[in-house]
Amino acid sequence: MAELKLGPIVFGGAPIGGLYQRVSDEEAHGTLTAAWDLGIRAYDTAPHYGVGLSERRIGEFLAGRPRKEFVVSTKVGRLLVPAAGPVEGAASFYGTPELSRVRDYSRDGALRSVEDSLGRMGLDYLDIVLIHDPDDHLPEALDGAYRGLAELRARDVVGAVGVGMNSAEALAWLVERADFDCVLVAGRYTLLEDGAARTLFPLCQERGVTVLAGGVFNSGILAGGTQYDYAPAPPAVLDRAGRLAEVCARYGVPLPAAALRFVLRHPAVGAAVVGARSAAEIHADAGYLDLDIPEHLWAELSAT
Repeated sequence: MAELKLGPIVFGGAPIGGLYQRVSDEEAHGTLTAAWDLGIRAYDTAPHYGVGLSERRIGEFLAGRPRKEFVVSTKVGRLLVPAAGPVEGAASFYGTPELSRVRDYSRDGALRSVEDSLGRMGLDYLDIVLIHDPDDHLPEALDGAYRGLAELRARDVVGAVGVGMNSAEALAWLVERADFDCVLVAGRYTLLEDGAARTLFPLCQERGVTVLAGGVFNSGILAGGTQYDYAPAPPAVLDRAGRLAEVCARYGVPLPAAALRFVLRHPAVGAAVVGARSAAEIHADAGYLDLDIPEHLWAELSAT
């Protein structure tokens, strides 16, 4: 298994790829600069994030910096092709290049995707490559994309191979059948739901697979927003998030601070992937790591 040195926070690159709203090159650069100044040295991106925009921006930011000082994770499963129609707002990304996504979990598709990502980011190897959202393509991802990535890992073009999904059950199915170094589970281990801790985490600990926890704020509902799982939160979820916030307020702890620290408490979790579109957001996230959180708060939150 590859040893992953990530730090507690991995910079999530979806927001600077224009997720939900347009982000300028200047704003993206300012956010990345703030993350670097805070000591964050690991970056998670994907061709999907702004059809290559996130990868390009991260690559341009890292250009000229010592290669051994940072870790880059990207993904395969969506190839980028010239767009046949309007792209603004496609897959909830804005201000993106005129490209479209085509699903491809084959071996050759994975090899092409890695080559394209290396070109967009100006790198000669990738620290981590994840198979991205193969929910409806599990056998193909295992027999195709995983095989291609394993070949690249053996040639040191890729350091670690993993898979990133929202489904803890599908991740467990894949981990049981392949030699993965890591998994990225999004939104399935949070203050609102902890199913991954029962199904996926024990398997990962048994096999030495590092867990990267994404979606720690469940698309924003645990950070003062109203989105849950990439959609407007239903009333029951809004109500529970409100009750969690009230508990945190009694201890003087911001709800998003508790959400981030909760995830990092689990021994299976190696790092939290936290997206940010502004310097203020990444400063806030990093600041949560230094807050003193009373042990009694966790017991009360688990009972809420």
